[in-house]
Amino acid sequence: MQKIHFIGIGGIGISALARFLKEQGFEISGSDIKESKTTKELEKEGISIKIPHHKDNVKNVDLVVYSAAIKEDNEELLSAKEQNISTLSRKEALPMILKDKRVFAVAGAHGKSTTSSILASLIEASVIIGAVLKESGTNMLYKESQNIIFEADESDSSFLNSNPYLAIVTNVEAEHLDHYGNDLARLHKAYEDFLNLSKIQVINAEDEFLAKLNLSNCKKLYPSKDIKNIRMSVENFKPKIHFELKDFGEFGVCGMGEHVALDASLAILAASEFLSTDQIRTNLQNYQGIKKRFDILFANEKMALIDDYGHHPTEIKTTLKAAKEYANLAGYKKLIAIFEPHRYTRLSANVEYFSQVLSCVDELYILPVYAAGEAKIDINMQKYFPNAHFIKDIKREQNAIYLDEILLDSGLVIGFGAGDISVKLRGKYV
Repeated sequence: MQKIHFIGIGGIGISALARFLKEQGFEISGSDIKESKTTKELEKEGISIKIPHHKDNVKNVDLVVYSAAIKEDNEELLSAKEQNISTLSRKEALPMILKDKRVFAVAGAHGKSTTSSILASLIEASVIIGAVLKESGTNMLYKESQNIIFEADESDSSFLNSNPYLAIVTNVEAEHLDHYGNDLARLHKAYEDFLNLSKIQVINAEDEFLAKLNLSNCKKLYPSKDIKNIRMSVENFKPKIHFELKDFGEFGVCGMGEHVALDASLAILAASEFLSTDQIRTNLQNYQGIKKRFDILFANEKMALIDDYGHHPTEIKTTLKAAKEYANLAGYKKLIAIFEPHRYTRLSANVEYFSQVLSCVDELYILPVYAAGEAKIDINMQKYFPNAHFIKDIKREQNAIYLDEILLDSGLVIGFGAGDISVKLRGKYV
């Protein structure tokens, strides 16, 4: 049995790879800088976890895989090299993991986790995604199947190593340009290469870049004309979106907002290569959503608390549109946003856009920037968010929350961010 050690195993993407390889019979160990909910879960699943990183954690293993967050001077990585143990970055490990599978790879700036998870409800396949499926409570599902649904990552160009049989691209936006030498053309070329690796492509053809591509076997979705009669419903505070797709008829899927209809439509088009429309419609009812994506932590007649991973202004804009619709249908009088900026570089580059999209809420609360290891950049937040309340912390009290000393116990309250805001919103209750 080959022994594989993962450095940075607590990450959402790399933990899924570790789980997948464990199911395939490898002996897995891992380490991270600090304990987390994920590392605790991995331990319960039988994976040996060491906290924090230490050179002695790398002993008697055949291979070391490390996350993108791990630097070259990490003591475990250095120890592995001194012992002549093979080392692979997560990106470099993908061909080994995915080489014998029929991979349904989903990429894009926004919506790839939702699209991947909806597709997972439709097709019998193993699943490796960067989010937690509510149906299973995990980011990895293992099936004895040739098929695997994989959320592909453009941030480090690792999607080019994903061996796609069918490739879905939701949209393309100028994110993670630092990896591409701040050259948008290089990012675009990577997406084009990713699509051309696959036998079947499914794209949002209204995306300005994707629309220009000449692809060999492509199923194109034009949201403005292919998705019709979109309507939302709320029953027992649970949202659902209904829509008609091309000539396939009507579908209903758990979620809120036109973007969910778009993501579901891309998944349906992909699945239509393998399943009947009736089977797709039936299987779609299995989808229960994913954690941190319009994730309703609690809801009653007085208040709803929603956790959302949105950390780019385009994502927040789209989700706020859905939140307003939900508030209207559920009868909430106020829309309140809590924003935890994620990374100084992203905030600095998009601060005017953030200001614009967050100006539509009734009340705005802003937490300190979640730096994710970046150096501080001075930004005059008061200038861009003149009506915001700047807070230091969140405390959850069952069906209410305190923002510093301010009690919120009514209205629709939605938190945005990719840092630790989710943990604070959930507290000990979820």
